[in-house]
Amino acid sequence: MPVKVLIPTPLRNLTGNAAEVEVEAADIAGLINALEARHPGLKERLCDPSGKLRRFVNVYLNEEDIRFLKAEATEIKAGDEISIVPAIAGGC
Repeated sequence: MPVKVLIPTPLRNLTGNAAEVEVEAADIAGLINALEARHPGLKERLCDPSGKLRRFVNVYLNEEDIRFLKAEATEIKAGDEISIVPAIAGGC
């Protein structure tokens, strides 16, 4: 059974404007690879050239930041909800 991935507005052009997609994976790294296989271009927007999540990309597993879990090695299971949230910065 797949997990639900919530796609932020800036990346929806890569998912055919879908706000959420479903993929099957055992962990966050596998989820990113599965997303890339179905929606080419997503991985390069989420990860740096070494394959690690970019600093400004926040990923939540059921509303918990994966940085406080096992980062890309965080295990996921059927029915989980993954949120991809780009960080927002700026100001005066």
